[in-house]
Amino acid sequence: MAIQRPEFLEVLKDSYSAYYNIIPCDAPEGLPLAFRADYFSRAERYWISKSIPIWGNETNEYAYIFSAPAFDSALAEKCIDFALKDGLPRVRPHREHQYTNIKVLFVADSFDEPSRRTIQKKSFSKSYKFSLHGFTNLLTAAVDLSESRAYTNKAGHELAGYFKKLFASREEKA
Repeated sequence: MAIQRPEFLEVLKDSYSAYYNIIPCDAPEGLPLAFRADYFSRAERYWISKSIPIWGNETNEYAYIFSAPAFDSALAEKCIDFALKDGLPRVRPHREHQYTNIKVLFVADSFDEPSRRTIQKKSFSKSYKFSLHGFTNLLTAAVDLSESRAYTNKAGHELAGYFKKLFASREEKA
């Protein structure tokens, strides 16, 4: 049984809200942006007191979730370009910045082969000061609700496991 898209978006939003800040966004006309989710993490170690830091580490993610009955290759490209254009100015590289990933998730009832291939082939990475100030990667995923399957680019391979668990937990409840 295929999952309905509005219901799946609520499950996805609920799943992301545990660690991410959910931000309803206004996208340019014609882009089916459902919401944006922002994640910020900072780890630090000190020696004796907080006034003597040993190291600090920041990791961030900006997830853009697009939802439509179907995506063609041109629309998928426009959505990815919008996410990069919106997400890259939010990156604040500094010496304790490890990475800031930009995730672009496409949720659709079904995908045709050219649009799925476009999403899988899209890649982007950028390093800041030869990676001394961190880097940014683009992670993309096409979530096909008719097949209950996710297709990702190489950088986003961990998203396939995440969606597999999400689909499995949904099937257990049904």
